[in-house]
Amino acid sequence: MSIELSKPEVKDVVASIQRYFAEELEMELNEMRAKFLLDYFLKEVGPLAYNRGVRDAERFFRERIEDLPGACYEEGLRFWVERDKKKRH
Repeated sequence: MSIELSKPEVKDVVASIQRYFAEELEMELNEMRAKFLLDYFLKEVGPLAYNRGVRDAERFFRERIEDLPGACYEEGLRFWVERDKKKRH
């Protein structure tokens, strides 16, 4: 699955890449080269980050599902028990 960014996202990321190169590496990078670099990372590294996010989300939901009975259990037929408790106090 390839990761696609919207035009505004691409514009912002390209500007960020250009700024990074200028400030951290003291290299000027034109818009076209920054875009090529972005495309490369989206194709090469993007799937790794995406897959990690999917695994992390899966683990998060599995942990919640495993504890679903404990987190959501509500004992029934408690009206009379609770009422009798209140009467005793």
